[in-house]
Amino acid sequence: MKIRTDLALEGVAAVPPRQKGIREVRRGKAFRITEIVIENDSYISTVGKGKGRYITLEGSSLSKFSDEYEDMAQELASELRSLIPEGEILVVGLGNNDITPDALGPQTAAKILATRHLRDELDSEEEAFLTSLRRVSVFAGGVLGQTGIETAEIVKAICRELKPAGIIAVDALACSDISRLGTTIQLSDSGISPGSGVSNARKELSRKIFGVPVIAVGVPTVVDMHTIVRSLTGGAPKRDMPNMMVTPRDVDRLTERASQLIAFGINLALQPKLTFEDVRGLF
Repeated sequence: MKIRTDLALEGVAAVPPRQKGIREVRRGKAFRITEIVIENDSYISTVGKGKGRYITLEGSSLSKFSDEYEDMAQELASELRSLIPEGEILVVGLGNNDITPDALGPQTAAKILATRHLRDELDSEEEAFLTSLRRVSVFAGGVLGQTGIETAEIVKAICRELKPAGIIAVDALACSDISRLGTTIQLSDSGISPGSGVSNARKELSRKIFGVPVIAVGVPTVVDMHTIVRSLTGGAPKRDMPNMMVTPRDVDRLTERASQLIAFGINLALQPKLTFEDVRGLF
């Protein structure tokens, strides 16, 4: 039975170890960080992921505030900087803000510092610091069922107009290990296919489609019920057992706080001139 997951870490764990073309590096202080580098697309059928870098940050529940919050935000920002190209960036919040487990993207987008317009609006010497910030634009346009338009089509049209150097796409993910539900952040430079973890895949957002790097950022907020049954019983669920996606009881708090941490990381990564306290003032 196919296990649904968006996490490369879980996909690699399900195949024989030390396969040629897959490298793992472990590091981190505030998080346990595992970087998986897949060197070609030959593992799509087994791992479920194509060529790219996949960085997984694991810690305690993201729904709770931590004494190491600033360290977590700075470490997330540092990992993001290694993936983000120089130049103007478009941040896209994927998902449906009306469905809490799927609201991570829109809630993160609402906390990103948009600066693309500042150089045109501000020109005094007193405002020079603001106009020196990296140009960043933000978009969160809902899902296909709300707009009738694929998100990838909207983003492609925006890219034709803005011509960003790169895209950061934030989305809620699915995992297969209950312990990673709401405790894990995945970064990737291979783009994203919204809804793939819940068998509702839409058109992908990737370099192949837009011609610029697409950095995907996500947190698992749902897990497949058949996977839960398998992990608890050690056997496969009955074939006639209905399936569903399960989410944590405190998913509203998880989505709110995880989106804030991700926004901290993105803002710090994009605007190195800003301190943690500067970014805190945005919220």
